[in-house]
Amino acid sequence: MTSTVAGPVVNEAPTGPAATRLPHGFRVVLDRRVRWLDGDAALLGGAPPRLMHLAPAARALLTGGGPLTVEDPTSAALARRLLDAGLAHPTHGTACSPGGPTPADVTVVIPVKDRVPALTRLLAALPSGLGGVIVADDGSADAAALARAAHRVGAQVLRHERSRGPAAARNAGLAAATTDLVAFLDSDVVPQPGWLEPLLSHFVDPAVGLAAPRIVALPPVRGWIGRYEAVRSSLDLGPDPALVVPRSRVAYVPSAAMLVRRAAAGAGFDEAMQVAEDVDLVLRLHAAGWRMRYESAARVAHDHRSAFGAWWLRKAYYGTGAAPLAQRHVGAVPPMVLSPWSAAVCALLLVQRRPATAVAAVIGAVATERLSRKLGRLRRPRVCAAQLTTLGLTGAIAQSASAITRHYWPPALLGCLFSARLRRAVLAAALAEGVWDWWAHRDRDPAARPGAVGYVLAHRLDDLGYGAGLWWGALRDRTIAPLRPDQPSSPPRGRGRTVRQG
Repeated sequence: MTSTVAGPVVNEAPTGPAATRLPHGFRVVLDRRVRWLDGDAALLGGAPPRLMHLAPAARALLTGGGPLTVEDPTSAALARRLLDAGLAHPTHGTACSPGGPTPADVTVVIPVKDRVPALTRLLAALPSGLGGVIVADDGSADAAALARAAHRVGAQVLRHERSRGPAAARNAGLAAATTDLVAFLDSDVVPQPGWLEPLLSHFVDPAVGLAAPRIVALPPVRGWIGRYEAVRSSLDLGPDPALVVPRSRVAYVPSAAMLVRRAAAGAGFDEAMQVAEDVDLVLRLHAAGWRMRYESAARVAHDHRSAFGAWWLRKAYYGTGAAPLAQRHVGAVPPMVLSPWSAAVCALLLVQRRPATAVAAVIGAVATERLSRKLGRLRRPRVCAAQLTTLGLTGAIAQSASAITRHYWPPALLGCLFSARLRRAVLAAALAEGVWDWWAHRDRDPAARPGAVGYVLAHRLDDLGYGAGLWWGALRDRTIAPLRPDQPSSPPRGRGRTVRQG
């Protein structure tokens, strides 16, 4: 059956979860990046990073490094705090407990315009037993051909007579769905076997409103751009699970593939946004109190662009979304997050003078001493403060090197015309950051394995494209909001403080 959908969907603000209590038997495990400090009296890590002190009872529950199982109010409260801080993740198999969601609770919504072969490929990869499949035709030229492809597998077709964009197409499918969960899949993706079950496992937690899979490259991978995208696509958020939260390692998830709780999504995506509407949805869900999870064990393959022109223009297009996001969600998507002292140290190192380097060292020492006074409850506050300061400064230098060549390359290029010292600094940042980034990402796809030279060149072109789009969007909207750095905010009340259990 094909239905015509008319009129825009009014965007409703998502409401928060009705419950947050974790069910009995729910298990979590600490993130692999978490560090134990001060004789296992504190945890360092999370999203965004914070130091969490552990009371003896909480420390006893985590002894041994194995999963923490929810068995009583004490373990439930500790597991919730660890999850909400990004210090821990649910273990696989949680959803296999009785009462967990199944594929029958899921409606798949596919927004598509033309692309009949890609749609056919996607429909063939969907698992059996789903609660429904809705193809949202966004004004395709050959509506009959698309409808035939959908009807062969029993999918429902909704049609916009004129193209209104993917956000409107997704919203039409969301409004027509009747299941508790809705999976959005773009027509250029192919879900890999077993992709749905790990995502379903997160919805055992009543506070989870969204879960997203890892987006990997669809074989075959061709050319130097294709090899770069296979390991560094902006859609691929890495091999580790994560809490999805602003200003963290995984601050968004792409709408190319995501599973949402219908009660959390409200009316869905903002149809006024032609780009970054997925980031906007994530930020609105976060503000409403919903938890969101990135599940790297679930994999969906994406047909990455590998032709240079189309690839570079897409990077610039992504950059144009920064301005509307920064205006709608103040402080949620800054280009850099630096404390005043680390920003000062980076600026002094950029000067490349011995006196400036000496002043930077003094600022670092003062920052370490001030931090140690705030860590008075620890047994070795100065040692822990030195570790934290070193980690913070390392991150600040990495951020600065990346920002010079990505967000701020237009003024950096202008400055290079007049300053030999700045030229050396920008060249060093471009090479060092590029090689480091290649080393960190080179093995993400064993079938691709890009070489260092091709990778660094593609990485710099990626940054030039995104930065060009960012500055164009800022000029178009007459705002400096997407260019304004920010400093770390204090952790929300109840997070990042001593965990007292029992």
